[in-house]
Amino acid sequence: MSRAEMEQLGWDSCDVILVTGDAYIDHPSFGMALIGRLLEAQGFRVGIISQPDWHSAEDFKRLGKPNLYFGITAGNMDSMVNRYTSDRKIRSDDAYTPNAEPDKRPDRAVTVYSQRAKEAYSGIPVIVGSIEASLRRIAHYDYWSDKVRRSVLPDSKADMLLYGNAERALVELTHRLAKGEKIQEIRDLRGTAFMVPKGWKPGDDWEEMDSTEVDLPGKVEPHIDPYAMNDSGPVAQAPESRPGTAELKFMPTLARVALRKERRTRTVVRLPAYEQVKDDPVLYAHASRTLHLESNPGNARALVQSHGERDVWLNPPPFPLATTEMDGVYGLPYARAPHPAYGEAKIPAWEMIRFSINIMRGCFGGCTFCSITEHEGRIIQSRSEASILKEIEEIRDKTPGFTGTISDLGGPTANMYRLACKDPKIESSCRRLSCVYPGICENLNTDHAPLVSLYRKARAIPGVKRVLIGSGLRYDLAVRSPEYVKELVTHHVGGYLKIAPEHTEEGPLSKMMKPGMGAYDNFKRMFEKFSREAGKEQYLIPYFIAAHPGTSDEDMLNLALWLKANNFRLDQVQTFLPTPMALATTMWHSRKNPLKRVGRDTEAVETARAGRQRKVHKAFLRYHDPENWPLLREALKDMGRADLIGNGKKHLIPSFQPAGTGLKGGFGLKGAPRGRQERGQERDLVHRIQPPARNQSNGRAGTQARNAQPGSRAGSGKAAGTRQGGGGKGRK
Repeated sequence: MSRAEMEQLGWDSCDVILVTGDAYIDHPSFGMALIGRLLEAQGFRVGIISQPDWHSAEDFKRLGKPNLYFGITAGNMDSMVNRYTSDRKIRSDDAYTPNAEPDKRPDRAVTVYSQRAKEAYSGIPVIVGSIEASLRRIAHYDYWSDKVRRSVLPDSKADMLLYGNAERALVELTHRLAKGEKIQEIRDLRGTAFMVPKGWKPGDDWEEMDSTEVDLPGKVEPHIDPYAMNDSGPVAQAPESRPGTAELKFMPTLARVALRKERRTRTVVRLPAYEQVKDDPVLYAHASRTLHLESNPGNARALVQSHGERDVWLNPPPFPLATTEMDGVYGLPYARAPHPAYGEAKIPAWEMIRFSINIMRGCFGGCTFCSITEHEGRIIQSRSEASILKEIEEIRDKTPGFTGTISDLGGPTANMYRLACKDPKIESSCRRLSCVYPGICENLNTDHAPLVSLYRKARAIPGVKRVLIGSGLRYDLAVRSPEYVKELVTHHVGGYLKIAPEHTEEGPLSKMMKPGMGAYDNFKRMFEKFSREAGKEQYLIPYFIAAHPGTSDEDMLNLALWLKANNFRLDQVQTFLPTPMALATTMWHSRKNPLKRVGRDTEAVETARAGRQRKVHKAFLRYHDPENWPLLREALKDMGRADLIGNGKKHLIPSFQPAGTGLKGGFGLKGAPRGRQERGQERDLVHRIQPPARNQSNGRAGTQARNAQPGSRAGSGKAAGTRQGGGGKGRK
């Protein structure tokens, strides 16, 4: 991190310099550390510039000129989600900074850092990665500026973008650059994106197809009936009358399949241009749907999108790492601590994950508000049992402050470890957006036995007193394995288990691709049964999202009534936060449903966009808070549900207002001037930063872990996942 350290190592220069918006913590949950150790293991000298002063290029020169390239990342989180709440208010702290100090990174940090690196040393390649770059690889809706922005590539001037878990691509790229290849000549790595002249193709044998051939936007006309008659005769020609028909030769089925597969690897799908999608919400929704349909590494084609006079070219997604490769990445010699330069400063993200272990990557849930799928993919990548148990022993032996409790064995979800499609051929050809919605796929292996075995061996390690599960639990999968639920509830719940039904009503649930409350009820019965059998008093804490696309005022009212009927008084709530490339963000921007074929006359998605309506939706989640009662009274009257205002058990909120509540400055009494009363009603709830997630740190050019977004959720309120779709009060 400094010239002094370089001199101690005898280095006159670094081969690669990684720039990050986070404090440097040498732990595999932090992308910069993972990438740095990975390149170090390949024999490269790696420098890290952490949280540089971006106001000039000077701080980007602190380690000198890199021999190969700059690797740029905003950090473990998207810089905009890190800095702003779902109401676009600046957050007061930053969990990835020493002492949680704010304003240590710029807005859109990938773009700013990349530009400064170019200024510092012109001619040195700049490679961008991480969740921020990954989710901005094509034209995308930007919630903070409320417009469609270009791909991050032309704005950052970067030479290449690595998206997803990019360890394999990064290692190959670095070796090829070290051998003298020019970065402009390296165009064949999966999981990479770059700018090319318009119409460029890797070879003469490549074909280009329009995205409308993948999924046609607009109304679908029925097939023509060749026998239908009208006044002018047949509406279609007979086959023998069409030119060229007689020359068609039909190949055997296997030959046709082989040819189609061969052509697919040399086909690029052209998305609507940036200039089109920025002004046409329907084309934007179509482009989003096409990208998600082309996301399976087994059958995805390259994508291209015009940006002015040039194209952004995206190679197909990277293939998932094998178990041995995952073990290798997580078995590198991490110090498992913040860099000594920070002294005694507390870094909240580190404090949260220091005793937790990432056991897998990816998520096949497909929740539309979540960014895991767009970044890490749907295919689960699991570490071996031996690798995980060894890391537990390292925590026990090396991590200061360890008292015997492992805070989490998880990842994007707690219970997808070693779950996969039963047939690799089916997996490689599947185009479903979720393996568990609208129901669990019959081809999905849901056996939790390997995870049960891991739990038992983990808590049997000498010196380990407890192993808690802090990552998000997919309860519709868990109920398929009563043995797993019993194991979890008996040994791995610390009094409370937080899960995320997200809503109770079918409208929003169908737009989230989440199961109905029947799955929650089934899990709740099992949870309570096994808690009683274990002699433990334990509770489920459900999480919900306000103002998600597809949510009406009536939906939120019904959710509030459910909460009251079940005696839930939520403390931490969140409002939907549209993040780049998520399908729910497409719904938010376009008001169309990309889960189905998109057309101008297809289903419109109801969306709470106005500030007051979003506050009402969030207030329904905290119906018990007197601060929200004035706003809810007004909303219930507007909805014709004044019958829910009163002082009885059947009422949602009371008719009285306690003094000192509901208004800024303590004026909450009935009869206060309306203007002052409204200002009080509009007061927002306090937002707290969500601690770091743990799976976003896996492999990208300057990447991160699973993006513990503020307001993101893990099932037990730990470091957790990248559900970038959440905002509002952060979950602990």
